[in-house]
Amino acid sequence: MFKNNHLILLLITALLTVSCATSPTGRKQLMLVSEDSAIASSAQAYVQEVGTLKKEGKLSTNKALIRRIDTITGRLVTQAIAMRPKTADWNWSVVVIDDPETVNAWCMAGGRMAIYTGLIEQIKPTDDELAQVMGHEISHALANHTAEKMSVAIASSVGVMAVGVAADNKGAAMTGAAAAAALAINLPNSRAAETEADRIGIELAAKAGYNPEAAVTLWQKMNALNKSQPPQFLSTHPNPDNRTKTLAALVPQMDAYYHPDAEHPVYRLAGVPGAP
Repeated sequence: MFKNNHLILLLITALLTVSCATSPTGRKQLMLVSEDSAIASSAQAYVQEVGTLKKEGKLSTNKALIRRIDTITGRLVTQAIAMRPKTADWNWSVVVIDDPETVNAWCMAGGRMAIYTGLIEQIKPTDDELAQVMGHEISHALANHTAEKMSVAIASSVGVMAVGVAADNKGAAMTGAAAAAALAINLPNSRAAETEADRIGIELAAKAGYNPEAAVTLWQKMNALNKSQPPQFLSTHPNPDNRTKTLAALVPQMDAYYHPDAEHPVYRLAGVPGAP
């Protein structure tokens, strides 16, 4: 039995060894899923989700708000493409979801984005602060975090199945699976990815002409929103106090990129192909 388990762990370790990548900040990432596969999967999921939201009447029709989001996001995407030219081929798009109770925003692989009206209404962000939100989310896509999360899920499943087959009983299988996952998946937790997105996002926003100091005030507002029950947007994010200090320390570096009076090109965001 020991021999079988040993062979299984060696196979998993070998798989992970040849499936590692490096993020834009130099962090090691597990990549069992290609970025192209993550983009294709995300595109399908996004079209389905947006189609459902549209049928349910949950897409905002507030033209002024949509124009505001498009303009800010378009300036950020321009900088994202400058940072990673390959992403010029992505079908960048954003929708505003009419849900006043949800304080959240996200960006899938390939640049498919959404922001909830709850974030706008409850946080009341300035344009500079809103740029920090969208810059953070765009950074998840730039750093290939979707493929990374998919890879972690696959690797965890491989560990569960492999150890389960080798184990003598259900209890041993569950214990062995957890140990195999911990051993095989040598990745930072999700908060590391969030910190990484903060670092990239504040730079994108500064280069797009948005004040980097807004990163600090944004998270102060987020923290004040509900300290006892943080909104969904904060559920996997770093400790708000530590995050604020980290971002504040980055502000002087970002000042070199921040030119509020310069002309900033705006990328014209695409629609959502296939959405009803």
